[in-house]
Amino acid sequence: MPAPELLQKLLTAPGPPGHEGRPARVWREAAEAFADEVTTDRLGTTVARVSGAGAAPLMAVVGHIDEIALLVSHVSEKGFLHVVQSGGWDPQVLVGQRVEVHTRDGIVPGVVGRKPPHLTDAEERKKAMRLKDLHVDIGAKDGDEARSLVAVGDQIVIAAEPLELPNGRLASRALDNRLGVYVAIEVARRVKEAGGNAGPVAGVAAVQEEIGAHGARVMAYGLEPDLAVIVDVTHATDAPGVEAGELGEHGLGAGPVITRGAIVNRAVNDLLDEVAAAEGIECSTEAAGSRTGTDADAMHLSREGVPVAVVSIPLRYMHSPVEVVDLADVEAVIRLLTALALRLEANTSLARW
Repeated sequence: MPAPELLQKLLTAPGPPGHEGRPARVWREAAEAFADEVTTDRLGTTVARVSGAGAAPLMAVVGHIDEIALLVSHVSEKGFLHVVQSGGWDPQVLVGQRVEVHTRDGIVPGVVGRKPPHLTDAEERKKAMRLKDLHVDIGAKDGDEARSLVAVGDQIVIAAEPLELPNGRLASRALDNRLGVYVAIEVARRVKEAGGNAGPVAGVAAVQEEIGAHGARVMAYGLEPDLAVIVDVTHATDAPGVEAGELGEHGLGAGPVITRGAIVNRAVNDLLDEVAAAEGIECSTEAAGSRTGTDADAMHLSREGVPVAVVSIPLRYMHSPVEVVDLADVEAVIRLLTALALRLEANTSLARW
């Protein structure tokens, strides 16, 4: 199963939190080819809406389009860049990576450097790497040259192209969560093609999830969906060192992972279960005793409350440049949510009890 062209385009368009313009434009252009209405709010979240047979229920399918990144915090007199993170990087992962600094004048290439292990003593080698122990080297001869090329606040992303692997698997940076926005737009498109759904569907590419779900919070207030399914990624439990335990059990190829817990709406989950059974889609479960760590945490509190569900895609090596997904899982999530949208009726009850 080759990676879909739109997903490839989304993965190769850098979009750190607050600077999601590149992938957002790719997503919006694709949406404008079929949607009845495409809007972008002041924070940058884009909504592609397709009309239904009736005015309700409005179902939102929400992914977030931002990716974790770094920001230049200081340029030293020797020309090295010091950085802070925008989203949750593990500094161990950053060591030795090639990066792109996105400036107003274009991309400046660089590499992440650190003190060589040959020059560290035994005690230093026992300590976990810290972000302040790293720097970005852009090859500048001194601080003046570096400052002529980059500025404090410039965004930095890992330079890593998508890599197709055997068995329909794909490795890339930013699968968290370009997968979610790809699912959102595909569900809206397929619902539009199928027709006959009781209510409208809105595919959503939300911004700034990695720094606090800000985009989803604002979007939910303005859109006022009757229910929302948040599509994100979860840890695949079939990689070495990752045990099922509290994570549940869902490796690559396990299909959609449905979250059960306090925040998510049981009525929506029951509908998902019914649809999965009817469509023959195998699903697994993840438990969330309080927050889910997704846009659902902000959306369910909007206005008088939004019934939410979280459907996740198993992902290996999350928050790294080599995240790995099974594309069959992505397709299964699209099928599940498309079928859910087409089954919703105006009198569908979403009450918690």
